[in-house]
This record gives sequence, structure tokens and C-alpha cells, in this order.
Amino acid sequence: MLAAICVWLLSGGAASAQAIAQAGTGQRQAAAPNGERPQEKTEAETAGDSRDVAATQSDRPSGANWAEMQRRYKGAFVLSGPKPSRQVALTFDDVPDSRYTPLVLNVLKQQKVKATFFVVGSRALKAPALVRRIHDEGHAIGNHSFNHPDFSKMGIGGMSEQIRSTEAALQRSVGFVPRLIRPPYGEIKNSQLDWAQKQGYTVVNWDVDSSDWRQLGAQTVFLNVTRSVRPGSIILLHAGGGTGQNLYGTVQALPKLIAWLRSHHYEPVTLPELLQLPESK
Repeated sequence: MLAAICVWLLSGGAASAQAIAQAGTGQRQAAAPNGERPQEKTEAETAGDSRDVAATQSDRPSGANWAEMQRRYKGAFVLSGPKPSRQVALTFDDVPDSRYTPLVLNVLKQQKVKATFFVVGSRALKAPALVRRIHDEGHAIGNHSFNHPDFSKMGIGGMSEQIRSTEAALQRSVGFVPRLIRPPYGEIKNSQLDWAQKQGYTVVNWDVDSSDWRQLGAQTVFLNVTRSVRPGSIILLHAGGGTGQNLYGTVQALPKLIAWLRSHHYEPVTLPELLQLPESK
């Protein structure tokens, strides 16, 4: 089962909506780190343009079947890499975060592993030096929106604004615009994939979910990954969290996880290497 969620309080104190994207059914249910149901987002929070909110229900894939979307948008929507390859990709969402991102980078440097980090634009503006460190240490960078809204509740205009705003932040910090996009919560509509494909982006979700956002211990994070990984897997982890969110289990699991992958003849690589794509547009 694939689940997607990234949790934090956005600047200004507004709580971001939480969602779990489940494979097959793709049903989403609200969640929060304390188990409470978050408040519904306002139109202003979900989109800056009221016309975007009026996207039709039929455009939103019922159950958002990722496997079907991958077949329909071959090369533009990706869940995993080539199966014959023993390469896998460690991917980290919701960066930069001064609490966890440096710790994850330290482990990756010690283990001589390159990974992929999906950057939230509003965070990049606050910590450009940390984004530069990610880039300077040889890791790949992708776009994870500007302030982490649910794209499936927005139109193309709202989504494109999220992407462009983050591109502007990344252009300032690392000097390029990423080709890779990961939608918050993994949620995206067919019309948005049409737009992304025409614009030359590749939307990347995952086929292995560590569920580390649940503030799990290191052993549970480790088992969640190793039980599901296979050749070509794209592994979802987090190197950024919300106020009070504990992701030390992820940091502590990494050395053991990397050792396990290598002992089972997997090679951790960046997404551009796994997918044979350029990092920038």
C-alpha cells in the first residue's frame, strides 16, 4: 500500500491539509500528527484563483489509480525505474528543514550515497544555504510546490503558480529549474499531468513508502522499506517535518537501510540517474 503525506504548519500559522493517498483505491483521508482531523482549507489556501477551484469532478480521477496514470502518461508520470536495474532511488520530501535535512545529508555523505530532495519553495526562501548544500554535495533536486497544497483541489493555474514560484526560489539558490516534480501527498489530476507533460516536466511519485511521517522508530522505517523494495524502486522518505514532528527515526534508520540495500546488491542513485533524465529543464 502506498501512502503519501507530509505534515507541517505553514508560515503564518495556517495548518496545511493532510492526506493519505492509497494505491488502487487512491482514497484520501485527512490526518494529522496528533491524530486529530485538521480543519478544511479555505479557497484562499487551496488556490489563489477562484476559477481554479471550479475544476470539474470528472477531471479528478476517481480513486486516482497511479498505475493507470503511469500507463496513460508514460514517461511523464513515474512510480518506479527500470525493473532490470538493481538501482533504487532514495527520495526525501519537504526540505529544507534545519532540524533534519543536515542530519540526513551528513549520513549520506558518510555513506557515499547520492539521493534526491524535493524542495518546498517557501522553505527554500528561508534557508537558501541549505538548498545550496544539497546541490553542492551532488544530490538531485526536484520541485515539491511552494507551500504544499493538495494539487487535486486546484486547477492548472493554481498548480502552475505553485511550480513557478518554487522555480524562482530555486533559480536564486542553485541557478537552475528542476525537471522533476513531486505533487504534495502524491495528488494530481489528469489535466495537470497533461499540462506538465506539455511543459516538459516529469512527475515522480513512488512505489515504496516508508511512512516515516508517522514519527516511527528507526526499525519500523527500516522494515517498511526493506519489505517492499525491488529493482527500480523509488523510496519515499522525509528530511523535513512540521512543528514538533519527530523524524529522528528516519535519520537513525538510514545507515542500516543503506547497508541492507548494498548487501542485497541494490545501488542507491539519484532519480535523474535511475530514470536517465536531466536534472534541469
